[in-house]
Amino acid sequence: MAPGVTVVGLGPGDPDLLTRRALELLRSKGEVYLRTRDHPALAGLPAETRVESFDSLYENADDFEAVYSGIVERLIELAQRPAGVVYAVPGDPSVGEATVPALREAAAAAGLPFEIVPGISFLEPSLAALGLDALDGLQVADALDVAAHHHPPLSPDRPALIGQVYSLQVAADLKLTLMNCYPDDHPVVLLHHAGTREACLERLVLHEIDRSQLIGVRTSLYVPASEGLGSLESFQETIAHLRAPDGCPWDREQTHQSLGPHLMEEAYEALHALDADDMPALCEELGDLLLQIVIQVQIASEEGDFRMGDVIDGINAKLLRRHPHVFGDVRVSGVEQVLQNWEALKHEEREENGTGKGLLDGVPMTLPALAQAAEVQRRVARVGFDWPELEGVQAKVAEELNELLEAETEERRAAEMGDVLFAVVNYARWLGIDPEAALRMAAQRFRQRFGEMEAVARRSGRPLEGLSAGEMDSLWEAAKDLE
Repeated sequence: MAPGVTVVGLGPGDPDLLTRRALELLRSKGEVYLRTRDHPALAGLPAETRVESFDSLYENADDFEAVYSGIVERLIELAQRPAGVVYAVPGDPSVGEATVPALREAAAAAGLPFEIVPGISFLEPSLAALGLDALDGLQVADALDVAAHHHPPLSPDRPALIGQVYSLQVAADLKLTLMNCYPDDHPVVLLHHAGTREACLERLVLHEIDRSQLIGVRTSLYVPASEGLGSLESFQETIAHLRAPDGCPWDREQTHQSLGPHLMEEAYEALHALDADDMPALCEELGDLLLQIVIQVQIASEEGDFRMGDVIDGINAKLLRRHPHVFGDVRVSGVEQVLQNWEALKHEEREENGTGKGLLDGVPMTLPALAQAAEVQRRVARVGFDWPELEGVQAKVAEELNELLEAETEERRAAEMGDVLFAVVNYARWLGIDPEAALRMAAQRFRQRFGEMEAVARRSGRPLEGLSAGEMDSLWEAAKDLE
């Protein structure tokens, strides 16, 4: 008998699953404080054991945090008695028990001994019911934690067991997050009352889980692995294998520089699919682009320069830092203020790094000319260097076109043509048009129309070269009408 905290696991529910040590401890102490009485294992407690619970806190507190805080505070008071305190929780104290880590920390701060008497958690009977081995890649998660995410913190390539799906609302929130990664009709299993005589499995598809009439405080969700391989980690393994000694000779020979043209080519092919609004093609081309990114990272990893974790951590930290209106306490009135804050934050970063101190220094010189001009104009506009009205932009286009018409030397005409194009790009920005995409689409329309002209000419038995300007113009207008 001494001051301190002893936390006991009551097992998953069936009184027969209480451990021998737990029963001996409860019998010897004669008093136990329960997080909740809502647990079937209470029927297996020694008859002479005096039981107190914290259920009243659940009934009166505003949220779980207040409940857990109240439980910990009271237990620390009790733990300072000569006999200490025994605190009993469902399952195992180290699995899904939010009060236990906080209680351990509070006991250490108070200089009190702290001990855990393990119990069987919901995991063991769940594994038995599902026929699983936990070491075969099983992921274990808390439903509230997963549901709080916008994208599930799970790999779709490995099975997952998600505990504490205790209500229809939790199930509804959980499925919305999971459907950001898994198909709506992905087969899943709801486990109810695992570790009790009422245990049952309910097989259904993901989008149906919040319609179950069996969901309760002892419900869990089993999510099998998706078909195929859909995680970044699996793809990284494929790429690393290709680069390994037993991999592909061609892939092993590639360098950052040799793959550079492929990176640009795949980016343009993805843009082509995007322009065509071809979603199956876009899916494929984005995969090809991802291949180029992952293999570049793999090469860097082999050479000790950086790893995928560095790439992701860097861009993630940048997004968090540059979106204080989402991840911080900054308030914005709209898109314009977001862009102004973005440029201000980038300026601070440049000052801190001591590099690229000019606003335009970060615009890649390797960008296509139209895209480079558009990005330059977007950046300077964010700091107020812009026309106040659209009429000024239109007048500038006309002015530059007149200067081109008046140019008398080849050198001057080249310079003025650049100014005309730059002014047109600015006009496109004001109209909300991507000039690079607009020109690509115009070129594609021209190719389609010209191809139709060639086909018509071939069918008539006369090559285009043999047609008059008027005949070709007629064919051109006919090709336009086909659109």
